[in-house]
Amino acid sequence: MRARLGLLSAGVRVELREVVLRDKPKAFLDTSPSGTVPTLCSGEDVIDESLDIMLWALRQNDPSGLLDMSAEGRDLIAQNDGPFKSALDHTKYVTRYPEHDPEEERAKAAAHLMDLDRRLIGSSWLFGERATLADLAILPFVRQFAYIDRPWFDAQAWPHLVAWLDRFLASDAFANVMPKFAQWREGDTPVLFG
Repeated sequence: MRARLGLLSAGVRVELREVVLRDKPKAFLDTSPSGTVPTLCSGEDVIDESLDIMLWALRQNDPSGLLDMSAEGRDLIAQNDGPFKSALDHTKYVTRYPEHDPEEERAKAAAHLMDLDRRLIGSSWLFGERATLADLAILPFVRQFAYIDRPWFDAQAWPHLVAWLDRFLASDAFANVMPKFAQWREGDTPVLFG
């Protein structure tokens, strides 16, 4: 979702090949040394991290000024991609991480979300009245956490966070990045996206 948000925001068109992780095509594995998704191949460059794909696209074209943010925004993304993402995974994928207490992990994630809620008091976005890369890089993970248990999430004392997430979920950008695509197989024509 993050990579698609970056491509869409930049207006950069790419050939999209939907890969099913349990059935990775040889052409994908030949392209992606890590074998992970998303992977973007541009000439000789192979980028296999969603945030890096966002940055690649927005450095080509950033009509909304998403990259125009302070170092604090980059730090917030790093907190999101590090400790918050770890706590999210330990909460969501309990059977994969039996050594972690899911309630303790949910509490760790909630502390991060409370910080985001405080940042949103009096503004529509994390750093004011316009979205930045921080918003688009963090929202997909907040969405993922919320849908582990949406009634629980909505009952927490973070009304600004819920409003921020719901505005994103109702946006055209979200609708445009969420369509499901058929699994790509070698020989198929790729879908144009962006």
